[in-house]
Formats: sequence, structure tokens, C-alpha cells
Amino acid sequence: MNLQDFNSARVDELRPLLAACCDVPRWVDRILADRPYADLAALTKVADEASRSLTSDEVAQALAAHPRIGDRAEGSSTEAAWSRKEQSGVGDDPAVREALAAGNRAYEERFNRVFLICATGLSATELLTALNHRLTNDDTTEASVVQEELRKIANLRLTKAIT
Repeated sequence: MNLQDFNSARVDELRPLLAACCDVPRWVDRILADRPYADLAALTKVADEASRSLTSDEVAQALAAHPRIGDRAEGSSTEAAWSRKEQSGVGDDPAVREALAAGNRAYEERFNRVFLICATGLSATELLTALNHRLTNDDTTEASVVQEELRKIANLRLTKAIT
């Protein structure tokens, strides 16, 4: 979809696409409310601002739509396809997958949420390093990091969607 199509599309057509970028209704509503956009930069600026204002409950809601790092997203949805591509650096090495699974379990026990990282372009080693480093964060720091990672993912996906 190009920007002109995005600006003129019906709201009910755009909601699923935007929810695949960030599954938070207020984020989706904000982007829809500011249409039409003059260019992609204006659109991503609004998305960026909306991402930065998410509450902790909204971040938790968005996280529910993300698979664990190392898990293959199932299905044919846009979000599942994006997730598989974003996590392509994980590879198929059983040792790496086990290390990620163990790290995910430790992270979820420590922070009570799924480990989220903008995985695009990262190797399995980089993902493991980031996961292990973030396990040392305090709760406040990690909440801030999660929100930033979610913002990066949402903007990346939105940019992919509007080509």
C-alpha cells in the first residue's frame, strides 16, 4: 500500500494493518485520526509520538501479540509473516534455540512479560547477548527498554506496510 492509498482507505480496512504494527487501539486510533499525511516522515512521526505515550497496560497489551524470540510465529497473518522475517537471524541451530528458550524463561520469571527486542538484522549471538544483558536491568530501566523496542518494531512495520 502506498501513502496515497493509506490516506484514502476506509478505517475498517486499515485497522488490521495498523494493529499488526502495534496492537494497541489508542495507537491505531491516533494514526488514523491524523490522516491524511503529506509524506512517510509525517506518518512515522505521529506513530513515534503515539508509541512513546503508551501506558504500561498498553505495552503489556502489545506484547501479547508478539511471540517469544526464537519461537516461529504460526499462521498467515501479516503480523506472523513480519515476525518470522524479523527473527530470521535466529537460525535453526538447536543449541542457540535452547539458549534462547532458557533466556526467555529466565526473563519471563524476572519481569513477568515476554522478552521483546527489535530483532531485524540481529544475529542469534546478538539476540542472546542483549537478552542476557537485559536480565541485569532493574524493573524501571527494563520497562523503558521494552517501550523503546516496541516503538522501533511498530515504526519498522509501519514503514514496511506503507511502501
